[in-house]
Amino acid sequence: MNIRMELTKTLKQKPTDETKLGFGHIFTDHMFIMNYDTGEGWHDARIVPYQNLSLSPAAMCLHYGQEVFEGLKAYRTAEGKIQLFRPDENFKRLNTSNKRMVIPEIPVDDALEALTALLNVEKDWVPHTEGASLYIRPFIIATDPYVGVRPADHYLFMIILSPSGAYYSTGLNPVKIYVESN
Repeated sequence: MNIRMELTKTLKQKPTDETKLGFGHIFTDHMFIMNYDTGEGWHDARIVPYQNLSLSPAAMCLHYGQEVFEGLKAYRTAEGKIQLFRPDENFKRLNTSNKRMVIPEIPVDDALEALTALLNVEKDWVPHTEGASLYIRPFIIATDPYVGVRPADHYLFMIILSPSGAYYSTGLNPVKIYVESN
């Protein structure tokens, strides 16, 4: 797969205190995007500066929820190496969701290549602090401007990255419940 690179000339300031990252509100400098069109398949793979999307108010993802997402994390080891846990299985799960939502499957090798390329560009965003990670959000949205029920003909596959701490700022505080069988 050929991935076009459009790198930003102005890099964002990276968080200085990795113990206060929070979850899902800081994003890296770049994102991955690839288009799908019926007849042409997946094409135009590119890494671009992180940016807002331009969608029709009638985009099918907004009205009938024809979209899927996954999530995984990249961690930095004590030696400075970046590690992921079974990203291939993550993309296989994404394709399982694609089948359910009548969205064209992404070739797992292409998704892995896209993720590897994006992580190579954004490697400095992977936190060094224990308990912190780079959250990876791959997702696909239907973009056809159509307010009716049918599978779309056009999709966007994207990957965005977010340096993150714990999902819950206070830690995991489960609710205590009483369970009985009668």
